[in-house]
Amino acid sequence: MKTQSLSKKKSSFNVKEWATNNAIQIVLVFLLIGIIFIEPSFLSIKNLTNILSQASTRMIIALGVGGIIVTQGTDLSAGRIIGLAAVVSASLLQATDYAYRMYPSLPELPLFVPILIAMLICGFMGAINGFAVAKLKTPPFIATMGTMLLAYGVTSLYFDRPPYGAQPIAGLAKNFKELASGAIEIGTFRLPYLIIYAIIACVIMWLVWNKTKLGKNMFAIGGNPEAAEVSGVNVARNLIIIYVIAGLLYGLAGSLEAARVGSATNNTGFMYEMDAIAACVVGGVSFAGGVGSIGGIITGVLIFQVLNYGLSFIGVSTYLQFIIKGVIIIAAVALDTRKYMKKK
Repeated sequence: MKTQSLSKKKSSFNVKEWATNNAIQIVLVFLLIGIIFIEPSFLSIKNLTNILSQASTRMIIALGVGGIIVTQGTDLSAGRIIGLAAVVSASLLQATDYAYRMYPSLPELPLFVPILIAMLICGFMGAINGFAVAKLKTPPFIATMGTMLLAYGVTSLYFDRPPYGAQPIAGLAKNFKELASGAIEIGTFRLPYLIIYAIIACVIMWLVWNKTKLGKNMFAIGGNPEAAEVSGVNVARNLIIIYVIAGLLYGLAGSLEAARVGSATNNTGFMYEMDAIAACVVGGVSFAGGVGSIGGIITGVLIFQVLNYGLSFIGVSTYLQFIIKGVIIIAAVALDTRKYMKKK
């Protein structure tokens, strides 16, 4: 009898179904193998460190987007809100001896103050999204598209400032740039600060998702909003909080991105939301709602960043990279929808 039950368990594994459900991950792995085959030097500690550093801000963004997707939403405004954070934080953290300061008479501010201001502004933008979705019952796609335009307009007005006009906000303070470019030296190994920030953000969001009432409510709302409301969950309040948290994460990511690049413009963060959404879906966060994990988001972001870096490393055209990303996003969402329909 035991032998029969074991054979049944073994036969229950369907290779075809597994391959279909994980098709995107399999394709990405083969793409990575192809990149390594074309350029074996891609596998180096330096490249790995660069990939993880570049993935760090994208990871923070994806943590915010992932929570929204779990609730059956989406956020098209993330990239433009990141740009707003980058421009605000950079303008307040220019070196005092820089000739083209936006605020010439502004004294040197403590590092955390401009970053906190940027995060609060972005949190407010997230609250607008959350209010539109939760209270005004606007579809997330439309609500966040409106906020995307709003954020870009505000950023551009702020960026195109007199007397210098629309030129990159540069000349950033040394301690601000060090915030992103610095690292902890461990023997011959260099651990960038950006990776540490991403790890801390992941740990905090893992605790929020798995150990708090908000996390429990988030999955309940994503699984069935009506049932969650009947069970006593304040759906509107929880949705607004989730969008606000996403906004705060965008604010932090935008500030770090400005520090990493060394300047900011009104186009900083452009299309970052697409990478975040794709990474979340590749990492198993379902648009059907109620399904996702922090570990999956981390995996999705790393896979996507390795692909991005690898394609650039072997000299693939940026325009072709857009095409590849677009195909991956369409395929990932289509496969996710297929899995959900099969379950129903």
